[in-house]
This record gives sequence, C-alpha cells and structure tokens, in this order.
Amino acid sequence: MNNFILIFVFLFIGIIFQKIKQIPKNTHKFLNWIVIYICLPALSLYYIPKIKWYNQLLYPIAVAWIGFVVSYFFFSFLGNRLGWSRKLTGCLIICAGLSNTSFLGFPIIEALYGEEGLQTAIIVDQPGSFVVLSTLGILVATVYSKGNLSGFQIAKKIAFFPPFVTFCMACLMNLFQFDFYNWVQLLFKTIGSGVTPLALLSVGFQLRFEKRSMHWDFLGLGLFYKLILTPAIIYFLYVIVLHQHSKDIQVAILESAMAPMITGCILASTYGLKPRLSSMMIGFGIPISFLTLLFWYFVVRLI
Repeated sequence: MNNFILIFVFLFIGIIFQKIKQIPKNTHKFLNWIVIYICLPALSLYYIPKIKWYNQLLYPIAVAWIGFVVSYFFFSFLGNRLGWSRKLTGCLIICAGLSNTSFLGFPIIEALYGEEGLQTAIIVDQPGSFVVLSTLGILVATVYSKGNLSGFQIAKKIAFFPPFVTFCMACLMNLFQFDFYNWVQLLFKTIGSGVTPLALLSVGFQLRFEKRSMHWDFLGLGLFYKLILTPAIIYFLYVIVLHQHSKDIQVAILESAMAPMITGCILASTYGLKPRLSSMMIGFGIPISFLTLLFWYFVVRLI
C-alpha cells in the first residue's frame, strides 16, 4: 500500500516543481541520467547474482521479450501505414512494450501470491524486463532517435550502456556463484531504491494536462496495447496454446498486465522520443492499470 501512496506523492511533487521558477527547466534530464546510469546498474548488481535457475523460469522470463517484440511489429506496422514520425513510433514501442514489473509488480504479486509469487516476479523483472530495456530498449531508442546508424554504432551503444555492462557482470557473478559482501549489497539496494522516486519526480515535472493535446489518441492506443492486448497475448500463448496452468504462469500474466515501465518511459524521454507522451503513459497508465489488473486477476484465477 505504501508503494501506491508514494507513486502519487512523487508525481504530485514533480508537478509542483513545474511551478517553481527557481528550478531549472531541464531538471528532468538530470534526474533521468541518475536513474539510468546509477540506480539501474545498482539494481542489477543486487538482484541478478541471487537468482536460482530452473527450466520453468523460461516462461516468466519470456513475458517481457514477447511483449516488446510484438510491440515493435504492432507499432511499426501502424506507424508505416498511418505516416507517424519515427520518434512517435519509437516512443510507443518502448513505453507500451515494457511493463512496470518491479515497483508496481513486486508489492502487488507479493500481496496476492506471497513470497513464492515474489520470486517469480523477480525473474520476470530482472532477466526479463530489465534485460529487454538494456538491449532491445536501447536499440530502439538509438535507431528511432538518431536515424540510420551502422551496426557497429548500434552495438557500441548497447555494449557501453551502463545497465547492460553491469547486467553482464552480474550474470557472471551468478554463474560463478559469487556475491558481494553484505554491506556492499545493502549499498546497491539503497542506491537502486532511488529508481522509482527519482523517475516519478521526472515524470511529474514533464506531465501536462492539456485537453487539446495531440497525444491523447496515441496515449489511448499505447495503453490499450499495454494493459489489454499484451496480457491477452501472453494468456493465449501460455494457457490456450501451451496448456500451462501453474501459479508461475498466473504471476507471469499479471506482470505482463502492469502499467508501463517507469524507466522505459524515462529512456524514451532521454532519447527525445516524445517526452510528453512518455510522461503521460506513466502518469495516466498507473492509475488506469489498477482497474485493468483487477480484471486480469479474476481471469487468471480461472486457470
């Protein structure tokens, strides 16, 4: 419950910051930089070395990859047919293609499924959402913001993206069953905990409530894909096609139905992919998702 209260508190503070003239207009860019280059790598180094592997984990891990890949084809097709700008298409691919599987997902899943469900949620988030953000996310952000780049330039962007570098380090640590001293782990966890409040401040700082904004239609389309279509696809693949009915699958479907990933939207904003629409995807997506999650919870309970 505290997490939900904090979401609206930090969004509201960010909105208030808009009105304070003494605060520089580009403050959100500084906050975005801290989130992506400091907080995200710390989370990776804290969580990934602790993951215990078994084959059934492929299902929750694949959730984020499926959601993002389908998002790419879905919005690329619409963008080409309807003549959207590359920045608009890239924004929707990233913001609608990634779920808030940690800050929203963890407390919701733990409340519904306990510690066992939380372990599955961490798998959905770290090797799933986090890695998609650090690889495919940065790939789409780079290509759609910069235009035509060589394969070498794109690979260089990904290879030197700090969250991806630390993810690779953390995977090696997991492989060799190595972890940091307790005090170092606590430091990483503390630094990583800054992701959500800082990101929400940035979102609130950029959020605008403009009745005649050209973004409303795109917001509705992005949220429809994220909150309705994505979990429907995962449900169809896992339950109808593959006949999977475990609690891990229920958790995976609910995680796919979470609101847009805050750091994904921050990534899109940082790369200049429609920053205002990126902020709206979070600012409106989070409260709306509470209603759609209720629907999906009743659906998965029937599995």
